[in-house]
Amino acid sequence: MTEKKKLSDGEVEELTSLSNKLREKCLAMIHNAKSGHPGGNLSALDLMLVLYKHIMNQCCDWNCSPEWDKRDRFVLSKGHASAALYCVLADCEYFGEDELMSFRKLGTRLQGHPGCNCVPGVEIPSGSLGQGLSMANGIALSLKLDKNPAKVFVMLGDGELQEGQVWEAAMSAAHYKLNNVIAIVDRNRLQIDGCTEDVKALEPLADKWRAFGWEVLEINGHDFREIYGAYRQAMHIGDEKAGPVVIIANTIKGKGVSFMENNAGWHGKATKQEEFTKAVEELRGKC
Repeated sequence: MTEKKKLSDGEVEELTSLSNKLREKCLAMIHNAKSGHPGGNLSALDLMLVLYKHIMNQCCDWNCSPEWDKRDRFVLSKGHASAALYCVLADCEYFGEDELMSFRKLGTRLQGHPGCNCVPGVEIPSGSLGQGLSMANGIALSLKLDKNPAKVFVMLGDGELQEGQVWEAAMSAAHYKLNNVIAIVDRNRLQIDGCTEDVKALEPLADKWRAFGWEVLEINGHDFREIYGAYRQAMHIGDEKAGPVVIIANTIKGKGVSFMENNAGWHGKATKQEEFTKAVEELRGKC
């Protein structure tokens, strides 16, 4: 884990350029597969990118390194954001970028929802929403039993917070004082059926987490400096207090592509050729 207090201007510039390039790759993977979830991938990508590039202790030589046990763990509870995770993992050299275009194809390792038995860098299988925090708790408990200081980061979608298991897991993490768990909520306010507040209201969301015994941070989930600062603060809180931390990251579904932004219709469909071309032009214009 880096000890930098904040990101430099150069690092922010590099992350901005890379995020646009990875957004294009995400969309290309989904377009090529004719299937996927562009909106939630684009909202979550910046959060994953900072985590992997500047925060987590990684082991890219997956399960083949003396540093294996020291790695921080990442659990993608919102498994439909797999394209973003695969792009970040490939950029970090867990596997080759040439494999990305096999996404969702028959026989591929890069399934629509990630599997842990075949993809380097994937800790747990996910996709059935509401289960990731429970699994993160189990990993965190085992790390504590082993006196392993590694952290467990878990990303949840805001729509999946409507699942009861999430709140049972939230209560458990506080009860067992899991200060090695950091949850990240991708708060883009949209799910497949529309606005989260119309489907089943989550607000006041921060107060709910606090009521369950969590420390809460709220940020702009596309501001790299805020993301980095929140991760560092969350780890500091975890080291100082006996309890879990959640980062509520306010994001934009479909971030970076004008016709996808804040549009629930892009939750789970691939682009047509004209739409893909327009999206790529927009993203390349921002690099």
